[in-house]
Amino acid sequence: MPPPPPPFVVCREGDPAPESMRDAIAAIGNFDGVHRGHRYLINMAIAAENRGVVITFEPHPRTFFQPDRPVFRITPEPVKLKILSRLGLAGVFLQRFDQRLASLTAEQFVDLLAREFKIAGVVIGHDFHFGKGREGNPARMLELCKERGLECLIAPAVTEDEEPISSSAIRAALERGDITEANRLLGYRWFVHGEVRHGDKRGRDLGYPTANMRLANDCRLMHGIYAVRANVGGRLVEGVASFGRRPTFDNGAPLFETFLFDFSGDLYGQMLDVEFVGFIRGEEKFDSVEALIAQMDKDSAEAKRLLTDDKTVSMIGE
Repeated sequence: MPPPPPPFVVCREGDPAPESMRDAIAAIGNFDGVHRGHRYLINMAIAAENRGVVITFEPHPRTFFQPDRPVFRITPEPVKLKILSRLGLAGVFLQRFDQRLASLTAEQFVDLLAREFKIAGVVIGHDFHFGKGREGNPARMLELCKERGLECLIAPAVTEDEEPISSSAIRAALERGDITEANRLLGYRWFVHGEVRHGDKRGRDLGYPTANMRLANDCRLMHGIYAVRANVGGRLVEGVASFGRRPTFDNGAPLFETFLFDFSGDLYGQMLDVEFVGFIRGEEKFDSVEALIAQMDKDSAEAKRLLTDDKTVSMIGE
């Protein structure tokens, strides 16, 4: 029986490259979403030596260059790392994107790859740019890697119906509430990760006690009602969730509220993963609490129907 693979390792800036990640082929990118196109590139790195690593950047470079216009992150850092840990990689180098990195020339960037990460080569996308002012492109990466004795593989665009699978397309789908399209492009159910917080306990009075989470300020998911599953203690529990401002009551700051079917217990303070299966309806204001409860009953029934029909891959359990 072959020995088990070494555990997945997260190397942050300044950490030495462990032996299990040295001389590997590194897939390089932001990988926001870790979608099907990203995973094609990552699988090229793994297949090159039956072992691969990822070099990725935090914060997202667009957030660094335009802090007043934060990117709607499909997979914030903890979510991205959770997905990467399930792909068969030896590990990930998490590189801080700051002024020092942004100021490196293309040559200096490749020197950093060889010096700090001890890799044998890279896999990049067909549209990858690097170095100060985005001066480097795939042709330049090939040239610089050859000079330094590094392998360089370039992944083609991954398309469907002649359209590229991209993070931008997934963000647009989430903004319009099209969970089915977002999940199709991702290749798994999109999920959020956060701490369950105390709320105003209004859901208990309505017969729908919820686990409440604040999503990132940059989250532009359409406000509405969704069929979801949550990982609770290693078990996937089905439910229905609302994301929005609760216009029937206070029209306050956006809050993500999840009602779990067939579950009772105290989740306060726990970190919860909640994946999205389907969109039910947009957020509405109701004239009475009774009308709201009647609609919530209908929403729960529709959520159960969507959950029964769902066959998409899960990244939070199973």
